Amino acid sequence: MIFYCALSIGRVFSATIKTCPNVHQVHNVVLTIEMSINMQNNEQTEYKTVRGLTRGLMLLNMLNKLDGGASVGLLAELSGLHRTTVRRLLETLQEEGYVRRSPSDDSFRLTIKVRQLSEGFRDEQWISALAAPLLGDLLREVVWPTDVSTLDVDAMVVRETTHRFSRLSFHRAMVGRRLPLLKTASGLTWLAFCPEQERKELIEMLASRPGDDYQLAREPLKLEAILARARKEGYGQNYRGWDQEEKIASIAVPLRSEQRVIGCLNLVYMASAMTIEQAAEKHLPALQRVAKQIEEGVESQAILVAGTAKRHAFTLTPSNGAKPFAVWHDSARKRVNSGW
Repeated sequence: MIFYCALSIGRVFSATIKTCPNVHQVHNVVLTIEMSINMQNNEQTEYKTVRGLTRGLMLLNMLNKLDGGASVGLLAELSGLHRTTVRRLLETLQEEGYVRRSPSDDSFRLTIKVRQLSEGFRDEQWISALAAPLLGDLLREVVWPTDVSTLDVDAMVVRETTHRFSRLSFHRAMVGRRLPLLKTASGLTWLAFCPEQERKELIEMLASRPGDDYQLAREPLKLEAILARARKEGYGQNYRGWDQEEKIASIAVPLRSEQRVIGCLNLVYMASAMTIEQAAEKHLPALQRVAKQIEEGVESQAILVAGTAKRHAFTLTPSNGAKPFAVWHDSARKRVNSGW
């Protein structure tokens, strides 16, 4: 549990250091973090909370909020801890390389090492963690299963789903399955709403590949008409368009952050149950509402930072200048060709 708490704090470290907020706001954040860690440990383990670790994480988070660093006295005032305790914790963190002391004013500041706490937790995992409880609420409203998926080179990969909980689901194991970009609502939604340069590079890559799954990329006028319609209506669609799942229909909306697409949220149903128009009229508002909630969660927790995003699939061009879709995005991952 402590490990996951550390990861949770780590996402704050990865964000760009922000200007100093009101002191009372910082104190409230500190109390919230300490209460959250204690509550989660009480619920999930029989062992007592390690107070030293909790307090150390608290101080790290406070330093992250206090742009320019902070003195022992200020940190003691905000945290409610004794000055000696604060100094001992800071010196421990300094010894481990997470903070440094300024010789000019004796204040403490974060070091670049704090970014390592979140480097192993990828963007799609953050999205999945945010989406899971929201999809549960959405299932109770729409009944049909829904998925959150993200781009993985040439396909969408399901990261979170309610298939295993929906009584109307026809596939239980969906997490990790790959969905073709040109034949699924999620894939077409990504193409429709991603930045123009990204869309151009994706379509060029898909057009160069043989097979029927990529034929639409070689028909630019037809594809652009489909994507333009999706942008106009606010959602992508698939109605019996995937030969592997001919009985299935779906609609999908984009998940966006900082003018780029970070994922897609879809609703999947039996095509015989309703038309695309009926599905959109009935369920699109709920999809859009949940998509907005996920986007707000992404923004408020600052989880998609430049240091991480440059290394993964959401940015098609690696930071080292290599061509898009290079091996840096785990192209050797096991692929599952069924699903949608």
